[in-house]
Amino acid sequence: MTSPYSNETEQLILLHYNHLSEKDRRHYAAIEAVKLGRGGTTYISKILGISRTTIIVGKKELKSLAQGVAPVKRQRKAGGGRKKKR
Repeated sequence: MTSPYSNETEQLILLHYNHLSEKDRRHYAAIEAVKLGRGGTTYISKILGISRTTIIVGKKELKSLAQGVAPVKRQRKAGGGRKKKR
């Protein structure tokens, strides 16, 4: 896929992306990928330096929001992180 965005636009996308929360980053990347159509997920993942899987998860979350499923209030799953020292 040839670059659909100019270098300046790519830099603006990256600048905006870096100021978002984790959930909003996934959703923004997913929206940009959907706008580009075929090959968009790979292209956006390269620009933003994120996994394609992250974008796919963002697409699924946006799809569930569109269907009226209530969003999760937490950013991460419960029980994550370093375990307590005994």
